[in-house]
Amino acid sequence: MSDKNDGANRDAKRTARERLLVERERQKSKDKRRRTLVVSAAVVGVLGLAAVVGLLAANAGKSGADKDKAGPVVAPSGATGKDALAIQNGKDSAKSTLTVWEDFRCPACKSFEDAYRATIHDLVGKGQLKVEYHLVTLIDGNMSGSGSQKAANAAACAQDVGKFPTYHDVLFENQPKEVDDAYGKNARLIELAGKVDGLDTPAFRQCLEGGTHNSWVAKSYDAFKAQKFRGTPTILLDGKDIFADQANPLTPEKLKAKVTAAAGAGAPAQSSPEGSPQASARPSASASGRPSARSSARGSTGTSSGASSGTSSGNAAGTSAVDGD
Repeated sequence: MSDKNDGANRDAKRTARERLLVERERQKSKDKRRRTLVVSAAVVGVLGLAAVVGLLAANAGKSGADKDKAGPVVAPSGATGKDALAIQNGKDSAKSTLTVWEDFRCPACKSFEDAYRATIHDLVGKGQLKVEYHLVTLIDGNMSGSGSQKAANAAACAQDVGKFPTYHDVLFENQPKEVDDAYGKNARLIELAGKVDGLDTPAFRQCLEGGTHNSWVAKSYDAFKAQKFRGTPTILLDGKDIFADQANPLTPEKLKAKVTAAAGAGAPAQSSPEGSPQASARPSASASGRPSARSSARGSTGTSSGASSGTSSGNAAGTSAVDGD
């Protein structure tokens, strides 16, 4: 009887050990599967995070024109100057060169154009002056939007078909308020193209809507920032800032006298008669990008970092300050 009990006990112990071994193996398999799932999930998570970080990095700091930088740099027809970043109006033989850095959304640029347009056209027509226009997108960065960039691209498209000077003037004559990004809509730019004979063509629309010159515009703005100009408009006559002397501010009459004298006509530079339009070089728009207090034919007013506020007198052009890029 004892032998039978001993055998039964041994069988019971063996069976228990076997069940324990089986259970351990099952648990090991379960743990292994769990570890595999955890590792796989971690890898997927890391890859997903990397993709998100990469996307964020790729888009970091992009706004307005920056988002449209993609694509090759295509200069408009006849572009001149360093890196072909200027659009010239006037004869190469002209003795004087007026360099103009402008933004189609900039109220101070409109003030300059309104005050000096007739004089500039007269001097260009006489062959005494050539103008090199550089297009920038300062207001897009300060006020947000894409109107500066899209208007500049549209103007470059107009240059491709020889309609830049007229379309340039139309854009400034119809400039929306600084806070209104109306030029960010292609439909508005096409509507204004209808005011220029022969401009609203399928080729122009394709260039405009396809952003053919977007990267060129972005490169032009990069060049503007690299030269650390005060703001827009920046106006240089034969390389000299003609708004720098605030004690003796430039006027259309003074500009005409300087250019005429350089052309050899013998007309000395004289002060303009009392009451004639004048242009002050005082900076206006805030570096924070807040709209100018005024943006009429009298020019914009406000403050800029490092400069006191002031109001341009007469038909004046203020300056929209660079946003610190």
